[in-house]
Amino acid sequence: MSMIQDKNLTDITIEDLMISSEKVAHVQLNNPLEHALLVLVKSGYSAVPVLDAQYKLVGTIGKTVILNQILGLERFEIEKLSDMQVKQIMRTDIPVVSKENTFMEGLNAIIDYPFVCVADADMYFDGILTRRAILKHLRRDYYSTKNNTIQ
Repeated sequence: MSMIQDKNLTDITIEDLMISSEKVAHVQLNNPLEHALLVLVKSGYSAVPVLDAQYKLVGTIGKTVILNQILGLERFEIEKLSDMQVKQIMRTDIPVVSKENTFMEGLNAIIDYPFVCVADADMYFDGILTRRAILKHLRRDYYSTKNNTIQ
């Protein structure tokens, strides 16, 4: 049994559930939209974090935003992909949590998003917390509580 399974929900932190930055696909501010779309398609994600040159979190970018940007009246204007940069259309008003935040703070932050970014006080990117990780842990906690009350 892993250490996290032994913890109560009130004792779990974001760090226990997050995916570390080394394992997360991301793009940088000055990348062309063409590169961002390629990363999104290859990774299978709908959105990824955007980092600056110092690996500080500055926003997120998603497939929908990119596709809306190149949608013309009669066709996709693919040539725009190499002419525009991520920083021109990325989303900057995103929720951010820290590794020290509680499980419940993570749950509250992620309700409207498939993932939220984890960063330190200086906005250095630590990773992401996914809705999937939260739901898996809630399910595990529910069944372990249910099994303990049956015995």
